[in-house]
Amino acid sequence: MKHSIAQITEKLRNEPEKGFRMLVDSFMEPVYNHVRRLVVNHDDAQDVVQDTFVKVYNALPSIRDLKTLPSWIMKIATNEALLFLRSEKARTAADMLQPEAADSLEADEYFDYSDLEAVKLQRAIHTLPPKQQAVFNLKYFDDLPYDEIGRITGTTSLTAKVNYHFAKKKITELLSADI
Repeated sequence: MKHSIAQITEKLRNEPEKGFRMLVDSFMEPVYNHVRRLVVNHDDAQDVVQDTFVKVYNALPSIRDLKTLPSWIMKIATNEALLFLRSEKARTAADMLQPEAADSLEADEYFDYSDLEAVKLQRAIHTLPPKQQAVFNLKYFDDLPYDEIGRITGTTSLTAKVNYHFAKKKITELLSADI
């Protein structure tokens, strides 16, 4: 994180526009990485991230405890990504992860489609229900504790743990079957 929560909080209170720029500067990369793991396409992920920060900006005046900013922002990003995943556009983008399409994709600066293992993992993750995808990604890639994952996904820590367990089991089965 480029700026501490305390620095961002102070700036948001005294100079909201500069504070918001600091917030975006600090959270853009982790939010993008989280969203990109859920949303297949870079352009779609950018749209979801933009929608996330618009919602964050609009809701900032009403947030009481700025210490919870990281979880709160990730919750908004997760909700926006899940909303996108329920759309028709997401189903079309997910077709890129099908074996025949993945072979023709070129690596970009955000994802190396030539890394066969990474493509297989992403393909397996995208077979999960969207909320399980979010839980799996938050635990596996970000190594967040279950209580924070629960807050981000709007569940309990126990539900997050169970979702992760089932997601991991299904992914392991799919990878061992060489999807």
